[in-house]
Amino acid sequence: MSELPKHIYNEKNGLHYTLYGDYYFPDLGLSESDQEPLGRWGLMCKKDLEENHPGRFSRMLLGGTLMDYLHSIDEQAESMYDTLMKGYQKSWNITEELKAKDQTKWVQMMNLARAEAENIIVREIIYG
Repeated sequence: MSELPKHIYNEKNGLHYTLYGDYYFPDLGLSESDQEPLGRWGLMCKKDLEENHPGRFSRMLLGGTLMDYLHSIDEQAESMYDTLMKGYQKSWNITEELKAKDQTKWVQMMNLARAEAENIIVREIIYG
């Protein structure tokens, strides 16, 4: 009886396989983006997909596109957050002068700006 090769390549699906015992298993690895940690927006989006869109989550996970998608959402949301915060600070006059003059009011205004920005991002990017 001839010995089976340790490694094989399937031209039909483009995958390499390694023999473990009596079975060949695909040689799957993580891409660089799969190894990068997700930020808060990416994690929030992942949770939403898992809980509210399990079919889409599974397709993306099995297709290898989930982490790229989540990193993209994270970058978009972080960029939008920065833009919104700068806009709120400018339009609501939340300045360093206000911080020096009335720190309590500055903290209240910054908290309101953060809450508004986060609400918009969650509505438009995460759950949108």
